[in-house]
Amino acid sequence: MKTRTLALLLLAALTVPLASTKAENPTECTVRSATGSGSFSLADAKSKYVALHFLPKTECPLYLRHTNDHLSKASTLPNFVQVFLKPDSDAEIEAWDGKLPEDLVKATPIYRDRDDKLAEEYAVPDGYAFHGQTVHYPALILLDPTGKEVFRYVGKSNSDRYAFKNLAAKIAELTATN
Repeated sequence: MKTRTLALLLLAALTVPLASTKAENPTECTVRSATGSGSFSLADAKSKYVALHFLPKTECPLYLRHTNDHLSKASTLPNFVQVFLKPDSDAEIEAWDGKLPEDLVKATPIYRDRDDKLAEEYAVPDGYAFHGQTVHYPALILLDPTGKEVFRYVGKSNSDRYAFKNLAAKIAELTATN
């Protein structure tokens, strides 16, 4: 019994410092479009829900379908902004998004998360082995109109992403309670 109690106390002592050092999400960030001349700033999206889509580095047809699905349905959600982030170079992102419908990309550009800086600031887990590279896991982070994180989904593989219908249901749930 004493060993079990001691083990629990030790575990609690180790856990408290780890939890207290967890970084807070940034209150402001600006990312540059890799597919145009604009940029996105959280400050410009105040009063709207913001979905940050962290897409892993590399070319993947599954991410193209996922992004296209979200882009083509985004206008059905009022007071809502989607931000697609890739850590690739501008040239790699332009080649990748060249496979998406041009009108959708003009309406919602793909932004560059240089060196995964924003993914790290939002504590998106790293270490996913994908196409011979180690990258951040695919993730969706939903911010409310005040910029507070209200939902997070981290996929376990490249085929594990948060579908648009689930995002729409989540936003409906959140707006119904506010």
